[in-house]
Amino acid sequence: MKDAMGTTLTKSEILELENSLYKAIKDSDVNALEKLLHGDLLFVLPDGKVITKEDDLNTYRSGKIRLDELSPAIDNLNIIGDVAVITLTMELKGSFDNAPFEVAYRYIRFWKRFPEGVKVIGGSGSVI
Repeated sequence: MKDAMGTTLTKSEILELENSLYKAIKDSDVNALEKLLHGDLLFVLPDGKVITKEDDLNTYRSGKIRLDELSPAIDNLNIIGDVAVITLTMELKGSFDNAPFEVAYRYIRFWKRFPEGVKVIGGSGSVI
């Protein structure tokens, strides 16, 4: 359903984008991530550090992160006009800088519609 300006998001649209994002993250697909993340993205890492889109993309470009398993479970999805807010739990298994890890995170992510498409504009992750 869209409003008169055609900006309202749908839950099915966001879930499809989330699945595209999970695949891009697991595959370290920088081109796909480039399209899904907004240029002014801000994301708060579990250690409190704030990163930008370029910071995030550079991590994937460097090959420092490798994900063997990525298992998301969506907790909440709210649509507020042209913005979607989603919370989810994600179990990750892989390596960072050749050090293996297995961890569960709780994420919040914000999607917004722009003329060029729907993009992630911000989020945060916490270890649970």
